Amino acid sequence: MLNRRSVLLASLAAGAAMTSRAHARAAQPATPVNFDVPAHACDCHTHIHGDVEKFPFFAGRVYTPEPASPEEMAALHKALHIERVVIVTPSVYGTDNSSTLFGMKARGATARGVAVIDDKTTEAQLDAMHQDGFRGIRLNLATGGVNDPNVGRPRFTAAVERMRARGWHVQLYTTLAMISAIKDLVEAAPVPVVFDHFGGLEAALGLEQPGFSDLIALVKSGKAYVKISGAYRSSKLAPDYQDMVPYAQALIAANADRIVWGTDWPHPDSSRVEGRKATDIAPLYQIDDGRLLNQLPVWAPDADVRKKILVDNPARLYGF
Repeated sequence: MLNRRSVLLASLAAGAAMTSRAHARAAQPATPVNFDVPAHACDCHTHIHGDVEKFPFFAGRVYTPEPASPEEMAALHKALHIERVVIVTPSVYGTDNSSTLFGMKARGATARGVAVIDDKTTEAQLDAMHQDGFRGIRLNLATGGVNDPNVGRPRFTAAVERMRARGWHVQLYTTLAMISAIKDLVEAAPVPVVFDHFGGLEAALGLEQPGFSDLIALVKSGKAYVKISGAYRSSKLAPDYQDMVPYAQALIAANADRIVWGTDWPHPDSSRVEGRKATDIAPLYQIDDGRLLNQLPVWAPDADVRKKILVDNPARLYGF
């Protein structure tokens, strides 16, 4: 009887392990890194999607991602030779930053966070977040479909005012059109401003597309940082997204001290798909982050410039 029970328990344990592996859907690099990644390199844009029982999603979300754990993220960064990470609260959690904090605590001193807040977030809560390693707040105008400058401008102004005394940065996920509409506010902002994912440009529209020159000007003046991340959000030319080369090179040439890099792991699909409800599972994109990272020497052939992008700029911006 004991032997049969032992066999049964072993079988159950094996089944649980297989189930766990089956649910590990977040992408892992398939391509080895082909250049020397400098010490203390930082992935400046990631998300953690914790156990939904412990970290429930926001009822007003527009998509529902698959899980992505701190352990999977650690495996990703081990493969990429990246030590530091910035974890950003995605729109699916509203203003609940607990899943992000869960990921940060799992990573320890090598992690920083970017939070989502609202008017109900108190200064005491922000103080606690600072102690935990948060260093900025995010305005997600893209996923929520905010395209009206009459909405975007006051939201940006309010965020900047909230961060003025604290010295945190304001990060925006938005479009080039919105960047043009708030350019004057960014130029006057007393805190750092960071634009996600190449500022939301569309690679197919060319370097002369409306708004890109405004983004370049803000970077050149030092008033804004840009994350050269999520190339697949701007380009359809997988797997190397070669049409992103001129944009990355133009941004780096404008001011290499204002560029940071990120994977956008675990690559959530926030797009609106016909017939897919917000509560339906949206599979994560299967992006090869090793291949993505290998584009950085194409974008920035100089090793000293890559060190700025991967190490020095993140250390300054996030306080490593």
